[in-house]
Amino acid sequence: MNKPIPVVVAGALGRMGAELVKTLQACADCELVAAIDTTPGQEGEDVGLALGLKALEVAVTADLEGSLCMASQQHPGSVLVDFTHPKVVYKHARAAIAYGVAPVIGTTGLSPEQIQDLADFAVKATMGAAVIPNFSVGMVLLQQAAAAAARFYNHAELVELHHNCKADAPSGTCIKTAELLEELGKSFNSPELDEHESLAGCRGGLRESGLRLHSIRLPGLVAHQEVQFGAAGERYVLRHDTFDRAAYMPGVLLAIRKVRQLPGLVYGLERLL
Repeated sequence: MNKPIPVVVAGALGRMGAELVKTLQACADCELVAAIDTTPGQEGEDVGLALGLKALEVAVTADLEGSLCMASQQHPGSVLVDFTHPKVVYKHARAAIAYGVAPVIGTTGLSPEQIQDLADFAVKATMGAAVIPNFSVGMVLLQQAAAAAARFYNHAELVELHHNCKADAPSGTCIKTAELLEELGKSFNSPELDEHESLAGCRGGLRESGLRLHSIRLPGLVAHQEVQFGAAGERYVLRHDTFDRAAYMPGVLLAIRKVRQLPGLVYGLERLL
């Protein structure tokens, strides 16, 4: 039998990280080897016990580079899955590549320039890497449907809704969806008149293509997105709702299993399907 894939989880005590730790303990072909988190007071505690699971014999640590070094030396073929914060994810991804640990980045907020730099670095290091704004297969299907519909509609706006602890706006998934629509090379929402916002930003963020992106943050939400198309006498709405983070785990496991086989960096779950 093949050895399980060694997995380092960054943000192990957060919402997504905790769900992944829970998933890994029941996964025969993956093995948790390090749990990184900076939550005060948790250093050294067994990550399983910290999350209300059984003891997993993996201690929580805030030492990212130490964990990557350990994984590289003791667990060849390791994968880093990062669910942390936009302020640190770029540094984490570069460090992983430098240590020979293939990064799967679920944290959104990377700039296009940072993604390109990571792609160049991965090629130089002959490493696979994956930046996945959304691990839901259902969201991939929505994005593909939206890209198809955009061929027939000239007016479209995007709305994304998340819990109020999400740090970045608009979401990486919403940006990725807009980019897919923009691959057609057309402009959207040509103005019918000179608009005036009495409250700055109330019409949402405006992209060069004319697409507008709107972000809503409320407690009780998980992750939701709409793409609305309009034409004379009709509205066409595509919507995806995530009610539980377990919905993302098949996509995360897919990325873990495939990232080491990649010739460089891929952006988006659809590149792995």
